[in-house]
Amino acid sequence: MAIDKFLIEASHIMMFARSIGDDNPIYYDEEYKSESGCEGIIAPPTFAQSSAQFDPDYFLRPKTGGQGWFGSGKEPTGLKPSSSGGGGGGGAGGGLHAEQHFEYHLTLKAGDILSATTKPGNTWEKESKRAGKLKFSESVTEYRNQDGDLVITATGVGVQTERPVDS
Repeated sequence: MAIDKFLIEASHIMMFARSIGDDNPIYYDEEYKSESGCEGIIAPPTFAQSSAQFDPDYFLRPKTGGQGWFGSGKEPTGLKPSSSGGGGGGGAGGGLHAEQHFEYHLTLKAGDILSATTKPGNTWEKESKRAGKLKFSESVTEYRNQDGDLVITATGVGVQTERPVDS
């Protein structure tokens, strides 16, 4: 998340909950008190991920003015073939998002202002019969509220293949 601050608005929480088909009143009714004791409007568990859509440089966000972006190519992956030719360490096979983990430290509420810091996590490799060497890497994002308290730790795992998967 390249933006400095991300305001958690009640209307954004309600729209996010609707988009995932969750009509729990805790996501839109300020007077509702859940069985768990939560009061006021809280955000669904994966809501913090939507902060990327407020980053104009987020690679999955559509671009304007005819600019290409990750999902806009004619190719199935949305990526253009590399003009460099070789299948060296550049991941000629492509990459994918393999896993996403969230660790919740505090409840994310309407009115909170999040900031995020992303850093690299662990890396490891495995050998694949069909795609060659698989390079795994973690990206760890810590979301903090306006008081500096850690709210959510999100860990994404990406994998880069050495070559395209043999059919």
